Amino acid sequence: MGETTQPQEPPKELSQGRRLLRSFLNKNMKIKLTDGRVLIGIFLCTDKDANVILGTCDEYLNEECLINSQQLDEGPRMLGLAMVPGRHIVSIDVDDSGSSACPRTSPMFT
Repeated sequence: MGETTQPQEPPKELSQGRRLLRSFLNKNMKIKLTDGRVLIGIFLCTDKDANVILGTCDEYLNEECLINSQQLDEGPRMLGLAMVPGRHIVSIDVDDSGSSACPRTSPMFT
């Protein structure tokens, strides 16, 4: 039939910010929230509103619970796949040690 082909644009050079975000994909990430909770999971994606999707996500009530999770009765709550609203994010730490191990065993967060 009459297929039309449109001229292909050459691939655009990615900005430094986009390259950085792509380097975070599938890395372990720790996110601190405005209410004190800490989420640890695998960074899957983000959007223009700075919302973040974490896979294999665990929730800790606060930083102290994360540090003393073996000593306290309250361990992490397993969330699985979680969407974190950007407006609630206080800080983000990325484990860029190169291992894509389970977030629960990441040396950066234990």
